[in-house]
Amino acid sequence: MKALVIYTSQTGFTKRYAEWIAKRLQADLLDVHDAKKKKKEFFDTYDAIIYGGWLMAGKVAQSKWFLGKASSWKEKKLAVYVVGASPVDAPDVETCMTKMMNDEQRGYICAFYCQGGLDYDKMNKPSKMAMKMLISILNKKKDPTEKDKAMVEMISHSYDISDEKFIEPIVKYVMG
Repeated sequence: MKALVIYTSQTGFTKRYAEWIAKRLQADLLDVHDAKKKKKEFFDTYDAIIYGGWLMAGKVAQSKWFLGKASSWKEKKLAVYVVGASPVDAPDVETCMTKMMNDEQRGYICAFYCQGGLDYDKMNKPSKMAMKMLISILNKKKDPTEKDKAMVEMISHSYDISDEKFIEPIVKYVMG
């Protein structure tokens, strides 16, 4: 099976997962900016196409490009993996994963979540500002919940909760 992994990454977590997946599947690897430059025929040679984007404020970076192309790739194995700073079992993860695709797309694209982390040193200024605003809002809450306090503690600094084990369901789906 010939596979292609396309990704976009701001701080490196999504790229790390793309590299892990590509290595396991012996797949080709392509940044989304390079993929956007390819002609339609380029993608015809692949049996599986996996897209990886990072999660910010409930949206998956560059996913509209992939989802827009996916309807012409229905005969292929298609997967999206989303990398975020939240643990896998966080409620916002399920909400994002549900909103990312419509019912028709869920019929031919399989979605996965991989926990990543935060790296403030590599984050762009708008993202840093958004995180600072979120921390400020949570800190100013009159009666913060334990969840609010835990979130402030978690996102107040860089951390890495990525793990190669999260690619296993993706690999199994593509190979199956």
